[in-house]
Amino acid sequence: MVKFSSDLVEGRLIRRYKRFLADVELANGQVVTVHVANSGSMMGLGMPGLRVLLAHSNDPKRKLAYSLEVVEVDDGRGLTLVGINTARPNRIVEEAILSGLVPEFVGYGELKREVAYGRNSRIDLLLRGQGLPDAYVEVKNVHLVRTPGLAEFPDSVTARGAKHLVEMSEMVAAGARAVMVYLIHRDDCERLSFAGDLDPGYRAAFLAAQAAGVEAIALVARVSFKETLVTGRIPVLP
Repeated sequence: MVKFSSDLVEGRLIRRYKRFLADVELANGQVVTVHVANSGSMMGLGMPGLRVLLAHSNDPKRKLAYSLEVVEVDDGRGLTLVGINTARPNRIVEEAILSGLVPEFVGYGELKREVAYGRNSRIDLLLRGQGLPDAYVEVKNVHLVRTPGLAEFPDSVTARGAKHLVEMSEMVAAGARAVMVYLIHRDDCERLSFAGDLDPGYRAAFLAAQAAGVEAIALVARVSFKETLVTGRIPVLP
């Protein structure tokens, strides 16, 4: 599990704008501008009035004291807390691997973060183990749900994501393992698929990478006020 560094602060979303900013009304009526660490569209998670949870920092060097961490939604199966901070999944997946929750990586004793590879890219996690091929692990945050129970990725066009799939295919061709780990940052889904209507290029790139030997794992995480915990996995569909 990965705990938040401080207690989260509750509020209501007023609006999200300029991708990385949002206005939130706190419980005491104060309106604050918060940082949004998510470059995607956050489809279905940006409606005014939604309950949100914010992390607060006392760092005087920060321009904005609050960061948006969690949005609460009901997509037909009751209220669910959804993690939207894309800076969190790498740490969550790393903790799951080190805790032995991902059988595919048992035997890898060395883990490095943000290692350069490909063409001016960095892999999220690089695993090494004696007698094992290097494993290049790319982590993606998944929070889009349009059909109850179905997680989808991506929620907007991501040319960078498609580029990474090509580079990971090249790692497989060179004799390494390449593994996409999709972190379903909510616990109300039973399967993951790719939103070809939102980004047909990414879906095509994924299918090509899969055919080239790139592996795919979808982990499910439960979000609470205190922590995020990987609770299981779901199948990855085309």
